[in-house]
Formats: sequence, C-alpha cells, structure tokens
Amino acid sequence: MATTPTRPKFELKMGPATREAYGQALVELGTKNPNLVVLDADLAKSTFSAKFQEKFPERFFTCGIAEANMVSISSGLALCGKLTFASSFAVFLCDKGYDQMRTCVAYPRVNAKFCGSHGGISIGEDGPSQQSVEDIALMCALDGFTVLVPSDEFCARALVHRMAEHNGPVYMRTGRAKAPIIYSAQDSFEIGKAKVHGDGRDVAIVACGLEVGYALQAQAQLEEEGIRARVIDMHTIKPLDEAAIAKAASECGAIVSAEEHLLDGGLGAHVAQAVAKSRPVPMEFVAIQDTYAESGTPDQLMEKYGLTAPYIVKAVRSVLKRKS
Repeated sequence: MATTPTRPKFELKMGPATREAYGQALVELGTKNPNLVVLDADLAKSTFSAKFQEKFPERFFTCGIAEANMVSISSGLALCGKLTFASSFAVFLCDKGYDQMRTCVAYPRVNAKFCGSHGGISIGEDGPSQQSVEDIALMCALDGFTVLVPSDEFCARALVHRMAEHNGPVYMRTGRAKAPIIYSAQDSFEIGKAKVHGDGRDVAIVACGLEVGYALQAQAQLEEEGIRARVIDMHTIKPLDEAAIAKAASECGAIVSAEEHLLDGGLGAHVAQAVAKSRPVPMEFVAIQDTYAESGTPDQLMEKYGLTAPYIVKAVRSVLKRKS
C-alpha cells in the first residue's frame, strides 16, 4: 500500500491571504490615483475589494452576479481612459467572462486589470464548483495578457502596483487561504522577473502561489539529505522568466515544477516549453492530475491531491534518478 511521504520539519510563519493584500494595495493605489476605478461581481467582501469600496465608494461599481457584464464594463471604462481593476472568484471571472475577456479585452489589447480570487483547491470546503483549477491555462491562452500568481502578501501587494504601471491587460490569481510569509516590504518585484532562493545545483524547483512555501520546505528537507536545490518563485507565468529557467536547466540539469493548478496548460507546461527551447533536461511535475477536487479542509485537499512539500521532495528524488 502506498504511504504518504514524511512531513518536513521546516515550517514557515503564516501571514494574511494574498486576497487581503490585493484589497490593501487597491486602497494604496486609489489614494494616489484618482483615475482608478474598481469593479466587483457581488463578492467584494471575499475578494477584499470592499476595502476600496469603503474608502472610495464613488469609484466602486458593484456589477452583481454577472462576471461577463463586469468584464465588458471594465473594458469600456478602460477605453474611456480609466484605470480599471475588476475582481471576482477566479472560477467565475475566467469561466463566465472568458468570451468577453477574449473579444473585449485581449483582441483590442485594452489596458484593463483583473483579479481572480479563491484560486486553486485551497479554498477548501466550497467544493469543485468554486475551485478554479483551469484559470492559469485559460488566461495564458489570451493574446497579450500578462498572468501573475503571487506567493505571499508582500509579493501580491507589490504586483498590484506593477499591474497598475503596466500598459496592457493583466490577470492576477489570489488565494483564500493564509499564505506563508516569504518576503518583506523591502523586497522588490518586477513583472517577468522570477525570485530565486538559493543557488543549489542539484535540482531547481519552479513554483508559484502557495507552492512556493511548500517548495522552500522541500528545499530545507533536501538540504538535510545532502541535496542542494534552488527554488524559483515564478510569480509571473506570462511572460515567463525564460532566462531564469535556462540558467537553472544549465546549472542544475533537472527541474521540478509545482503548482496548485491542473497539469495541462499550467506553470509546468510553460516551464517545459521554455526548457525545450533552451536546454532539455529531465523534469517532474507536481500539480493536480487531470481531476477535480472534492470538498474538504485546505490542508486535507492539498495533501490528498499531492501538492504539499513531501510530494515535491518525492518528485525531486525521481527526477534526480533520471538525471544520473
């Protein structure tokens, strides 16, 4: 009978969810930029855009349970010169609003920003109808879109500011669960530029979102076993930091990707494409394996579907056998 891998000893301190940082950053932006308007699809308290609503009610628009309409309104306001941020649950925003994302935003390259909250399966007990596991693939498929998946509150807050500065459509995924604290307010973030933790040359672990915390746990356990791993926080899925991937492939000779998303079309697929272009090396993929999840606590679900640190360690051991 298969056994669950041993849980690592290394633990990170938990901080606020990235959705909370999104709300805080909107208030910061709104204070500085009177041209900023925010839209939500009747989920402002959950996405934390309600923070902006409380501060700037005259610049906040509640669109009701109508994500497709919200995307179109956001596009129209952006075409009128407003800086628009629209948010809802990722599964509703991307699935229900996809036609409008494609036709009203991507095709004309409208400068509109979108935030899909409650991404992945770590939202827990709400079940598969509200667990977004396809959003990264969907949004990366849209021409001209930038796609971001922050790993902690500081990363999320900084990337919201980068979204505002960027000229073009942007999608950012945020989470419901508390995120481990990885960075500080002094850390800087740039769209398309990964954050690298360590200089290990045995294997590179490329991760995004909550998986970055798990990857750092795996890195610590592997270090105890004499395996030196580097962790790459790929907070920008599109455009991918291909230079960091090429460097990791050349120096490490083996790569593991880790994401809270379906394997098809997610981070791992984009990393593999970059590896194929630069220097093909053995890869393993930690992701949701072609299935929808059940209802359960976030910890139960992340463990059941093989997304926690022990499964990253297991993938590293597997890829190192192929490397040797």
